[in-house]
Amino acid sequence: MIDLYTWSTPNGRKASIMLEEVGLPYEVHAIDITNDDQFDPEFLDISPNNKIPAIVDRDNGMKMMESGAILIYLAEKASSPLWPSEMERRYDVLQWLMMQMGSVGPMLGQTHHFVRFNKGKAPYAEERYSKENARIYAVLDRQLGERPFLAGEFSVADIATWPWISRFEWQEMDMDAYPNLKRWYLEIASRPAVQAGYDIPKKGFEIPMP
Repeated sequence: MIDLYTWSTPNGRKASIMLEEVGLPYEVHAIDITNDDQFDPEFLDISPNNKIPAIVDRDNGMKMMESGAILIYLAEKASSPLWPSEMERRYDVLQWLMMQMGSVGPMLGQTHHFVRFNKGKAPYAEERYSKENARIYAVLDRQLGERPFLAGEFSVADIATWPWISRFEWQEMDMDAYPNLKRWYLEIASRPAVQAGYDIPKKGFEIPMP
């Protein structure tokens, strides 16, 4: 059994979608980041960086923070093909997972901060992150024009990236301008595990449809 400490954010959704995809049993513990629950000492014992998601594996007492590491851990625990065993394929997945961790998440998160929540306060930042947002979408669109999924087959790289694209409305992005990305987004949105893992903890959120 996995204890999942999470909230309704793109990073949080990575973990719940992954748990649904690999079929591991889990119990959800809501960490309300709008109420500063992430700073509670009990949570900090699990996630020293005070970020969600985090997990505790009851089978062995393992504690894990950082969403990318959690996805790899869960895939290995479940012996899932979402994290390939063959080295060349695994590193192809890894490079796209690292792009999500280093570019997609941090940059699109800044777009949320300046464009959605602080619009008009910092025009330079709005322009900078909107342009970077568009550049990242273009990179993903080119890759998905050559492959059905980021690393060829559906993998942890797609699970990590998809929840950030699901906030295209927050980013004021026109998905029709990125047809390959839109095709990929809709295909993943149709997966039962993604639909089950999206609204965790339950808040009544529905997957946005472009």
